[in-house]
Amino acid sequence: MYRNRFFSFFNRIAMLLLYTKNFLFYTIKPLIPRQVQIFTRRHLAKMKKEKYKDIWPINNNTANQPFGWKGWPNGNKFALVLQHDVDTQNGHDKCHQLMDLEEKLDVRSCFYVVPERYTVSQQLLDEIKQRGFGLGVHGLKHDGKLFLSYAIFRENAAKVNHYLHSWNVRGFSAPSMISRLDWMHHLDIDFSTSTFDTDPFEPQPVPVNTIFPFKVCNESKRKCFVELPYTLPQDFTLFIILQEKTIDIWKNKLDWIAQNGGMALVNVHPDYMNFNNTNSSKQEYPAIYYEEFLCYIKRKYKNHFWLALPEEVAEFSKQTD
Repeated sequence: MYRNRFFSFFNRIAMLLLYTKNFLFYTIKPLIPRQVQIFTRRHLAKMKKEKYKDIWPINNNTANQPFGWKGWPNGNKFALVLQHDVDTQNGHDKCHQLMDLEEKLDVRSCFYVVPERYTVSQQLLDEIKQRGFGLGVHGLKHDGKLFLSYAIFRENAAKVNHYLHSWNVRGFSAPSMISRLDWMHHLDIDFSTSTFDTDPFEPQPVPVNTIFPFKVCNESKRKCFVELPYTLPQDFTLFIILQEKTIDIWKNKLDWIAQNGGMALVNVHPDYMNFNNTNSSKQEYPAIYYEEFLCYIKRKYKNHFWLALPEEVAEFSKQTD
């Protein structure tokens, strides 16, 4: 008993230090030129890639199926969820192009929009829904401070709930994957995409160690939501930080997930995509990479995967629990 209390206390202290570090980073971040930020992260990522090669991009320990797992609908080998965190005004303004690309390939995704960082167009929100795409709330300000303390989160949760209700959506994504699932019961949500199976490159590098969705309930078990971890490396990590020039890492990880019957959830940001078939800047990558990836999935796994919006996976998970 005392040992468990010690480890619980130690974990709380470790998380406090982690949130304090993130607070300091996001406080001084606006003062650091963007190019310097990218250069520093690239240098650190090279070291991490070698250090964590045994658990990234694939950690074999994340493939264990949930207790009583009976598989995906209609006997599909795996589920595919396409997610887009829209971090900036630039990304917001590119959403139309990204929807056009996906419609051309007959796929649908979910867009998570930041309510108070840039000017959000109600016309865009309406169009996302009208065209059959999903919509969710991506934090509040995207400043790294939403989960700084319980008091701060409770205060801002009311604001997040305002946007959830106003936009008539039930999904949430935590910016930079800085989150506390045990606090998020204060959000009026059915599902969240705020964690990852394995990713040492995130500011809060705490994995959930599974490639399957899972239910998160409060202590009374009366309020629950389904958490969908992303299981494929984010595009920003691959193409901007690690400067990959192919989609081989995406394909290899997808094949592994398919082999193990998991959920392939990829988070692609319109902010960093270049749709113009011109030379990409150092903070962009060719949109053709994403298109190539979608074509690879449809070609290799035709009729063997369940393409679903997060809300559909959440509903399925609740029904099969």
